[in-house]
Amino acid sequence: METKAINNISYKEKIKGYKKDPFSALLLVLVVLAAVITMGVLVSLVVYIVAKGVPNITPELFAWEYNTENVSMMPAIINTLIITLVSLFFAVPIGIFSAIYLAEYAKRGNRFIPVVRLTTETLAGIPSIVFGLFGYLLFNIYLGWGYSILGGALTLAIMILPLIMRTTEEALLSVSDMYREGSFGLGAGKLRTVFRIVLPSAVPGILSGVILSIGRIVGETAALLYPAGTAPVVPSSMMESGRTLAVHMYALLNEGLYTEQAYATAVVLLVLVIGINALSAFIAKRVGVKG
Repeated sequence: METKAINNISYKEKIKGYKKDPFSALLLVLVVLAAVITMGVLVSLVVYIVAKGVPNITPELFAWEYNTENVSMMPAIINTLIITLVSLFFAVPIGIFSAIYLAEYAKRGNRFIPVVRLTTETLAGIPSIVFGLFGYLLFNIYLGWGYSILGGALTLAIMILPLIMRTTEEALLSVSDMYREGSFGLGAGKLRTVFRIVLPSAVPGILSGVILSIGRIVGETAALLYPAGTAPVVPSSMMESGRTLAVHMYALLNEGLYTEQAYATAVVLLVLVIGINALSAFIAKRVGVKG
């Protein structure tokens, strides 16, 4: 009863506050309206994709080999997983170690640090097609690799590197200095403090950046068209061409002959992204609880 009375009092006080300040009430309406519009667009998009794609999902779409009759997406699914793992293999260590240097080892007042941060933020805002052209010129032309899974993965690694660096740096800076001071007070050195105290405390924030990077890799198309190509097969080596699930869907829609299969691919891509994000969030939550 007391809780209900307190809730009623607080609700009445809020109403009085909004009456005294109409501008606050207007902001509340705008915020709620923006949230409703955002959720409405998201729900509409998901419902549209599911309604269009689920009826067109057939066993032939999951055949091991692609041909013009089954238009299988299985090679694209495998290529998506390969490119995601290879891109993270290169980008995550470099991004984390770079952020550790910026947050823990760089001296205050260092003029080089603002330049690095500005460059990182600039790279994060470059369109993905520019990264695709850069990867094509560097890996395909200059290094002579041609269309290859490795070239596409390295291009995506360069593209997600700024995101991992910034999120990791912010996660490290959010760790309280009390942890560092306590570790130093017990006689631990700088290296041990960073890797045994600070870094484990920042793992949930670091994993958040990795989750965002995975979502960008899985849904990327423009950055892979030129470096990796569009071959609808599972490559026998990293130096051969292959298409991801997003590129596969783009190719089907571009040809104009397999629209129904493209919608089915969109459903699988949506499920794959949701599954990867849910798994990553679960791991981040478990690591955060242990920390």
